Amino acid sequence: MQSDFSQNRLEILQKIATTAKEAGRNPDDITLVAVSKTQTPEKLDEALSDGQKIFGENRVQEAYSHWGERDCSDLELRLIGPLQTNKSDEAVKLFDVIETLDREHLCASLQKSIQKIGKAPKILMQINIGNEEQKAGVAINEFPRLLDLAREHYRLEVTGLMCIPPAELPPAPYFALLQKLAKTHDLKTLSMGMSSDFETAIKFGATHVRVGTALFGARNYQSNL
Repeated sequence: MQSDFSQNRLEILQKIATTAKEAGRNPDDITLVAVSKTQTPEKLDEALSDGQKIFGENRVQEAYSHWGERDCSDLELRLIGPLQTNKSDEAVKLFDVIETLDREHLCASLQKSIQKIGKAPKILMQINIGNEEQKAGVAINEFPRLLDLAREHYRLEVTGLMCIPPAELPPAPYFALLQKLAKTHDLKTLSMGMSSDFETAIKFGATHVRVGTALFGARNYQSNL
């Protein structure tokens, strides 16, 4: 009997393929990232048994509770939530990709952690695409300077951009803007689109879509994580 996760994943992959083809894109160029925050070990086992290999986590501490005791050699773990500088060492150790670089102080902290640990995750810069005070991300007008610092001074491997559009507004203009910023600065990876808008994101060049609720079902927030 097919599990709920397996059925949900199949439907999402079919939507990704259909939307990509309609946009004249290769579906293989779009990666489904399973957002596993607040999920139980049993849910993670279900995802792994269905062949899901790429996961996004919002918090370093919770990510260690999910993956710290597992063999992750064939997985890709991506940090998609804000990173505090005092968690840089732990983040560099665990994650293959850190999507939320947004300030110079974090550049410096990541550089030190990479040198200390001898492992260099790929880096995406998070853009505050809607200029929202309550959201993390570098402001659009400050982004070029921070990108130059990250690449040239701190020698970080910045490969792309990430954003979270304003929840109450149509996402398409924000995805289009992120795509333009990426092209201008020769960045190939675009992490954008979640459960409610990943199809729109694909039309504007998303290479990675971050899907949680549509895969796992409604989240349990009782843990306050």
